[in-house]
Amino acid sequence: MAPKVLISDKLSEAAVQIFRDRGIDVDFQPDVGKDKEKLAAIIGDYDGLAIRSATKVTEKIIAAASNLKVIGRAGIGTDNIDKEAASKKGIIVMNTPFGNMITTAEHAIAMMFAVARQIPEASASTHDGKWEKSKFMGVELTGKTLGVIGAGNIGGIVCDRARALKMKVLAYDPFLGEEKAKKMGVEKVDLDDLLGRADFITLHVPFTDQTANILSAEAIAKTKKGVRIINCARGGLVDEEALAEALKSGHVAGAAFDVFAKEPANENALFHLPNVVCTPHLGAATTEAQENVALQVAEQMSNYLLTGAVENALNMPSVTAEEARVMGPWVKLAGYLGSFTGQMTDEPIRAINILYDGVVADMNLDALNCGVIAGIMKKANPDVNMVSAPFIAKERGIQISTTNQDKSGTFDGYMKVTVVTAKRERSIAGTVFSDGKPRFIQIKGINIDAEVGAHMLYTTNKDMPGIIGTLGQTLGDGGVNIANFTLGRAEAGGEAIALLYVDEAVPAESRAKLAETGLFTQIKPLAFDVA
Repeated sequence: MAPKVLISDKLSEAAVQIFRDRGIDVDFQPDVGKDKEKLAAIIGDYDGLAIRSATKVTEKIIAAASNLKVIGRAGIGTDNIDKEAASKKGIIVMNTPFGNMITTAEHAIAMMFAVARQIPEASASTHDGKWEKSKFMGVELTGKTLGVIGAGNIGGIVCDRARALKMKVLAYDPFLGEEKAKKMGVEKVDLDDLLGRADFITLHVPFTDQTANILSAEAIAKTKKGVRIINCARGGLVDEEALAEALKSGHVAGAAFDVFAKEPANENALFHLPNVVCTPHLGAATTEAQENVALQVAEQMSNYLLTGAVENALNMPSVTAEEARVMGPWVKLAGYLGSFTGQMTDEPIRAINILYDGVVADMNLDALNCGVIAGIMKKANPDVNMVSAPFIAKERGIQISTTNQDKSGTFDGYMKVTVVTAKRERSIAGTVFSDGKPRFIQIKGINIDAEVGAHMLYTTNKDMPGIIGTLGQTLGDGGVNIANFTLGRAEAGGEAIALLYVDEAVPAESRAKLAETGLFTQIKPLAFDVA
C-alpha cells in the first residue's frame, strides 16, 4: 500500500505533484490545519503530515496520529510542532532550512538599509504630501562595522553581502573556526567585543536556552552609542522592553525587526517609536522561497517514506538516500545487536558502549547508534524506533559512548555492543557478509558464526559431549525445526554457548525439558524483527 500524506496548509501545486509523481497517496486539505478538532479526527489515517506555520501540531494531535511517521515543515521554524511529543512517539520532524536562506538574508540587508536611511518614515511623510528633506538624515553603510551574531547559513550570506557593501564585518559564533572566518573575510570576535565595536548588529541564531535574550538589557548597555539593531531571525533573542528604553534614551539610534517575542505582534514595546522599522515576519516571504521550501519538503518526505533517507531532521541524524542504500544491512545489524542485548538484560541499564571497526567506522555512526538503542529499548517498549529510542535512553539516564577504529580483525568491518548494568557487562558483535546478510560473530567473547532469524534459542552450558544431541532431540520432540545451529566455546571443557535459528518459537514445554536435563545454565528464547 502506498504511503499516505496529508497537506494541511497551503503548498504549491508543484509540491503536491511531487508526492503524486513519487507514487504517494496525497490528500491536499489546505484549510484543515486551522481546525484542530478535524485534524485530530483524521490524522490517524496518514503516514506523513506536510505543513507550514498555520497548522499547530500539538500533543493532542500527535496522540491521535496512530500511523504518523514524519512531519515535514516547509520552512525553518518548528515552534508550531510539539517536538518532544513527536520524538517520544517516534515521529521524525524535518524542516527545510536552506530553501529560504537567501531570501531571509536579503531581508536583513534590506532592513539595514531601511533603518540606516529612515526609508519607511520618509516614505510615509512624502505620501502625506510633506517634503521634509532635511528631517531624514541617514548614514552610509560603506565603511561601517557590522556585527553578525551567528555566522551560519543565513548569517554567512549576510556577511558576504555586507562585505560587498564595503562594510567591515565582525562575527560572533562559537562554532566558527578561525580558518573559516578568514575564508569568509570576517573577524571572529567574542560577544562583548562585537557589542562595543559594531555600528550595526544583526542576529542570525536559533532561539534556544543559550540564545534567549542574548541582547539583554545588560548586553544592550555594552553596545556602541548610536548602534542600529536588526533582528530577522527569531523573536525572543532581544529584550524588547530594554531595547525600547535604549531607543528612547538615544543610546540606540534605530532598530529593524521582522520577528517578535510574541506573534502575531498586535502590540509591542517597539511599535510607534521613531526610526524603528517593523515587518510581520516576512523573512521568507518571497515567491521563490515559498516555492523552494514547498518543493523541498515534498522531496524530503517522499525520500523518507519510500527509501528511508532522512534529510534535515531535527530529532534524528540525517541519512542520505545513498547512505540509506549502503547502510541498510548495517542498520539492520545494529538493531539485531541491540535487540539481543536488550532481550538478555533484565536489570536496569546504566550504559551502552558501541565499537565500530573497519569499513563501518566511516559510516553515519549517529544513525547506527540510534539503531542499536532502538533494538535495546524494544524489550521495554515494542513501539520504540530510531527516533524515540535515544530520547527514552536519555530520560532514563543511560550513558551512550562510541569508539571507532581501523580494521583490526578478520572482517572488513564489524560492530560490537556492550551493555553495562550494576551487576554485569554483556556484549555481542556482528558483521554484514558480502551477501548483505547480518551475522552474529561473537557473544561474551566467544567466536561464532550465526545467521539471524525471527525465532532463535540461546543456551549456555559447560563444554561437554551430548549437548548437540540433547538440543536436537528435545526440539525435535517438540515439533521445532532447526534451520541453523551455531556452537562456540571459550576453551575445551570451559563455558560454551549455542545459538539456534528455528522455524518457530520454541514452546515453553520444550524449554522446561531442556532445563530438567541439568546440562544448561541458561536457556533463553529470542525473537527478531527480520522483515
